[in-house]
Amino acid sequence: MSLLKDLYSAGFYHGISGCITETIPGFNEEEFMTLIYSPAFEGMELKARMKHTAECLHHFMPSAYTDSIRLLGHLVESLKAHGFWQERLEMMFLPNYIELYGLDDLETSMDAMEVVTQYVSCEFAIRPFLNRYPEQILARMMQWTQHPHHGVRRLASEGCRPRLPWGLSVPRLKENPAAILPILTALKDDPSDVVRRSVANNLNDISKDHPELLLETATNWKGHSKETDTLIKHACRTLLKAGHERILSHFGLRSEGISIEDFDVLTSEVKIGGALQFSFRVTNTTNTPTVIRLEYAVYYRRSNGQLSRKVFKISERVYQPAQSELITRNQSFKLITTRKFYDGEHELEMIINGSPMVRGVFVVSH
Repeated sequence: MSLLKDLYSAGFYHGISGCITETIPGFNEEEFMTLIYSPAFEGMELKARMKHTAECLHHFMPSAYTDSIRLLGHLVESLKAHGFWQERLEMMFLPNYIELYGLDDLETSMDAMEVVTQYVSCEFAIRPFLNRYPEQILARMMQWTQHPHHGVRRLASEGCRPRLPWGLSVPRLKENPAAILPILTALKDDPSDVVRRSVANNLNDISKDHPELLLETATNWKGHSKETDTLIKHACRTLLKAGHERILSHFGLRSEGISIEDFDVLTSEVKIGGALQFSFRVTNTTNTPTVIRLEYAVYYRRSNGQLSRKVFKISERVYQPAQSELITRNQSFKLITTRKFYDGEHELEMIINGSPMVRGVFVVSH
């Protein structure tokens, strides 16, 4: 199995070296490769290799930051012209260069990010700037909401997410996200689905600490457009999985008049590497069409013997009066890097419109 850190391979470095040679005077590929493959390189993980690549590039850059950034812009254009890895994770050493060497030159760095993020996202690189210059960065992000390139508009939203995965923490936005909302409001009708999805992810981050603020936003934006309604639904996914009563009510999701029958855990013992199979019948017992959101929760056993709940969505759609369906699902227990499985008793729970309905038990073993 290949590892993410292996994106930084010899093929990658040889590939970009031609473009660096074109744009940075005095660049020497042999010396660059020697610097890259230092004794510590093999033990570096992805982000460490990203930083290391930027540092090795810096070895050949001019001493003046403004001159370095000018050449970095030329390098981006050369990479584009040669078709190299646009929007690929390994290219994030470019914004990382700005993060490492530009924190004391706000204007030059923001102009550089506006260019570089059109090639590869600067969402991580902008976080230290957001911590040091919060008012200036948020004002610049507000300007970016009107930028003609979708990558710049996306950075306006993605860069200020309160809980950006892998991103440096910005405590003030997590504690009080009010300053983010004008940016998100300006982008809620964005023509790019990628930008609207970023807005939804930002709002979902906000919901984890300020659910009422998301509810207020959902209420204000409801019915604005089909796209905005879809955005809000995606933004509410964490609260929906948590069964938040007011969010469920906002979407008209009620469990009354919906029944679950014939629930059966078909694999009472699951081998690690195999799959849990279960089935149940869901019926709309009312005389009106009803939206039914079907989910299930797996209560995974942890190393300390406690159970940890994880919710998975099956479907959400309208069921006609008296409509009944038999649902069968498999839940994988194949080994993955993000979850470790432990032997012992686990639990399975069926959820209808946010309400737990019935539980079963199964055993996981090697």
